[in-house]
Amino acid sequence: MIIAVIILLVVIIVFLMLYNMSVHKKIDTFSNLNQKIVSLNVLQEFMDTISEEKTADEKIIKINNILIEKYDIKYSTIVIYDGAEYKIKATNVDEKHWDTLKNLHTEQIFKDSIETATPKYITVDKEGERLPYQKMEFGRAKSAMFFPLYIDNIYIGYWIIESGKEHDFDNIDTTILEVVKNNIISVIRTIEKQDIIENIVRDDEFTGLKSEEYLYGEGKRKIDEYDTSAVCMLEITNIKEINETLGRHTGNQVIAKVSNVVRQNIATEYIFVRYMGPKFVIVFSGISTEGTSNFVTDIKNKVEKLQIEQAEEDMFEDEEAKTATPKLNIAITTYYKGTALEGTTHKLENYLESAPREESQINYI
Repeated sequence: MIIAVIILLVVIIVFLMLYNMSVHKKIDTFSNLNQKIVSLNVLQEFMDTISEEKTADEKIIKINNILIEKYDIKYSTIVIYDGAEYKIKATNVDEKHWDTLKNLHTEQIFKDSIETATPKYITVDKEGERLPYQKMEFGRAKSAMFFPLYIDNIYIGYWIIESGKEHDFDNIDTTILEVVKNNIISVIRTIEKQDIIENIVRDDEFTGLKSEEYLYGEGKRKIDEYDTSAVCMLEITNIKEINETLGRHTGNQVIAKVSNVVRQNIATEYIFVRYMGPKFVIVFSGISTEGTSNFVTDIKNKVEKLQIEQAEEDMFEDEEAKTATPKLNIAITTYYKGTALEGTTHKLENYLESAPREESQINYI
């Protein structure tokens, strides 16, 4: 009887052990599946962020916030080398720690990680210890994972996540974090061109207007607040003749005077830039091409009535000053939100380039 009871108990214990293992396996499977679902959702949010009308820096900050929220990360910091210095592009760490965080590449503990393109995990073992890169701070971070970032085998910076608990990343699924890291790299690669465009915008020397690049960055975000807009490109068609007969200083004065006439008459909500050379672009945000007719006609008339005196630098001694009268050729088309604005401006540019030099009218294309 006792033997039978013992056998029964053994059978029950074995059954419970097997059942427990089965439940544990199902939990692991569910956990892994859940992590994959989270990762897919995060990737979708990444893609949505890329397509938003935000600056490149705003996009990286939003992506970092998504990581913090979705993966329940205490601290997350993305640092990028811009060719001159390391810059913190996104972080939720207090600014007083930024100098430390943007110089982690100099820390011996991370140098091997950067050279081998492999993650580095560090943690403290007990209270009172601090991580090797911490200079003055105690208690903020007790665990950290460092991920060097590479694009086409070129090192561009790093991503570091930190926790206020020791050994907090001991059992973390590093394959998921590798996927996240690769997604960060993909996002950086995608918005790299946008970042370049935003950083090369300049003010034109002669007109004080923004350069063409402004259209494709901050300008486009304003334009895309509307479904359609009218894009107008105007060209001073006789600028070459003015330069050759009256001098380049006079030609520069003509460009400046023409831009000033437009600027004084255009509404502040519209965008006006110097495109290149004697060409300018006006974007009438939210306005149809037909709605620009009166304004463009008025501008053309005002510009072509200008009598611009020859610059002193272009005159010989005792020579009587001559005058220059600019002539405009204008092309206007519709831009549709979400399409390539540069394609729209190139279409206008190609039209004006191929038009006869003597053409001076308003063309709707």
